[in-house]
Amino acid sequence: MITSNSPSVSDRVIITPSAYAKGHYLYAQEIGSLQSLRPHISSRDQIDSFLFLIVLTGKGELTYRSQTFSLKQGDCAWIDCHFPYSHESSSSFPWELKWVHFSGETAAEFYRQFSTQNLPAVFTPENPAIFNECLSALLLLHKSSEPLKELMSHAYLTQLISYCYQESTAGTKSQRDVREKLSLVNQYLHTHFSEQSSLDDLSQMFYISKYYLIREYKKNYGTTPGNALIMIRISHAKELLRFSSDSVERIASLCGFQDTAYFIRMFKRSEGMTPLEYRRKW
Repeated sequence: MITSNSPSVSDRVIITPSAYAKGHYLYAQEIGSLQSLRPHISSRDQIDSFLFLIVLTGKGELTYRSQTFSLKQGDCAWIDCHFPYSHESSSSFPWELKWVHFSGETAAEFYRQFSTQNLPAVFTPENPAIFNECLSALLLLHKSSEPLKELMSHAYLTQLISYCYQESTAGTKSQRDVREKLSLVNQYLHTHFSEQSSLDDLSQMFYISKYYLIREYKKNYGTTPGNALIMIRISHAKELLRFSSDSVERIASLCGFQDTAYFIRMFKRSEGMTPLEYRRKW
């Protein structure tokens, strides 16, 4: 605990992960809470870490990748600390933060995917409580003597990243409208997977440009509508291969594949084996 002579009062845990955690998990490096007592700029650069923070009360500013963001209660930030960044509390309304520095074998790839989908580094979630609860649980975990601490920490950090993907586009009505429409598209694909639906069909059905649909669907679901439909069809095909005696040709047709050879090729690309090999193994 830092004394009141400091520009802030913080409760933090500094973690040294095991070699196994470094090689297999997402792992926390530092986690804590901070109550600013007076304005103070904290600046860092070229740290092998990713920082997530949430503003619990108050206001402040975060400068990251040549942009300065004003943060208020409920706002979150997820940044790559390999790049220079700084943050400063408001003098009139000092902030209280919860935060975690973390890294791991997959951390950079998670963040790269987040960035390439044009998701914002600073965002206002619809439900900030889920981030607060996740960070509180992480802090308690790292203060404990739990024998599975590193595995459980990995699970919490994965959950935190999932929340970032889910909540980072929650801010505006137009963004919510897009997500609702994409959800309807996704529901349609799951319900009508056996039918022949082109991008033009989906575009007309849901009153959305097909190019915009491809871009926004991939941003939200990590793949294109066409690839999603193939995966949905293959999932249903796997169920029929296991729990029916239908032929491969019949299963291909039932799942929306007009060409059996194409079905076999897509199935092998997905599962690493042919449909008949899958049936024998399962």
